[in-house]
Amino acid sequence: MKPLRTLAALLALALPATTLPAMAEPDPANWPEVLEAAHGQTVYWHAWGGSTTTNAFIAWVGDEVSERHGVTLEHVKLADTADAVSRVLTEQQAGQSEGGAVDLIWINGPNFAAMKRQGLLFGPFAESLPSWAMVDTTGKDVQHDFTVPVEGYESPWAMAQVVFIHDSARLPEPPRSMPALLEWSRANPGRFTFPQPPDFLGTTFLKQALVELTPDATALSRPVEEADYEAATAPLWEFLDALTPTLWRQGRAYPQTGPRQLQLIADGEVDIAISFSPGEASTAIANDQLPPSVRTYVLEGGTLGNASFVAIPFNSSAKEGAMVVANFLLSPQAQLRAQDPDVLGYGTVLSMEALSEADRAAFAALDLGPATLSPADLGPALPEPHPSWSTRLTADWITRYGIAE
Repeated sequence: MKPLRTLAALLALALPATTLPAMAEPDPANWPEVLEAAHGQTVYWHAWGGSTTTNAFIAWVGDEVSERHGVTLEHVKLADTADAVSRVLTEQQAGQSEGGAVDLIWINGPNFAAMKRQGLLFGPFAESLPSWAMVDTTGKDVQHDFTVPVEGYESPWAMAQVVFIHDSARLPEPPRSMPALLEWSRANPGRFTFPQPPDFLGTTFLKQALVELTPDATALSRPVEEADYEAATAPLWEFLDALTPTLWRQGRAYPQTGPRQLQLIADGEVDIAISFSPGEASTAIANDQLPPSVRTYVLEGGTLGNASFVAIPFNSSAKEGAMVVANFLLSPQAQLRAQDPDVLGYGTVLSMEALSEADRAAFAALDLGPATLSPADLGPALPEPHPSWSTRLTADWITRYGIAE
């Protein structure tokens, strides 16, 4: 999931869905018919555009689906996923039941919850895709998105887990808990920061700290309105009140994005960064964006993890083409390329047991890079809080510590 800049307003919107005329919908289970209809379609994939490596991967996907299936893929680069959600919502309220501007969205968490609740999604389709048979539905949670049941309305394409990146040449033993991070930052002022919320990584840092510091983490699985928010978040705000003055530029400025945060490490300005991709540091080393001494680590109590998904709006102009793209993203070829640290370094959503011997061998032979933790060292992923916590935490952080842009 990417930045949430307009999401609070979107979630607050309580307009009832406009009644739309019934339209003939494609049948995801009839794949030959889907492929036939997809040929010649143009799919506008609205996806975060803030990473050159991600943009290059999406361009490669476009080349592949064009050659294989005659589908043209156009990457609509977003700074904020909620912009695409807002557009679909506007079209729904205007009664535009077909010919929508958005065909596919890279989506997670609050944005998915908002679209599902407002009836903005086509489906269910994901579990009817031919490639779904290879998805690991037991070892990886790909059927919930921030606790919200997916129910086939979005298709997973990458696994992510929070890691922290450090330059081992400058910081051989990094702090491995939030209290230890605070202690270290007090002793080394200006050497840590995180992206400014509502950037998704900044909000992720708030959630990671909350999960560790809150007295009752089980409350986070419920909507924020059903929990004692003040009691749950009091230790977080106490922690941030103490941490903020010790941050880079005394907390008076923040990097706006994850890539900018990594640039601060490369420039020697900070020593630690947060990432939601266990392979990102290895990818950055391979692309000469970080020094080879950079490594990743996780916190002692575990770190948040989730899947990245794609979803199809209810009024997409190219539902069949969008399903073809979603299905290709689940193919062993696409999953192997995404996991390659020279490309993206993302975790796969596939089950190795479901693959052919040749595909299993290809994954086994993949060098994950010098900074990527083994699955055993990465440890189990902690569940994400309910999406309403992301929205509330972001809004409250902006009120308490926000920096004007």
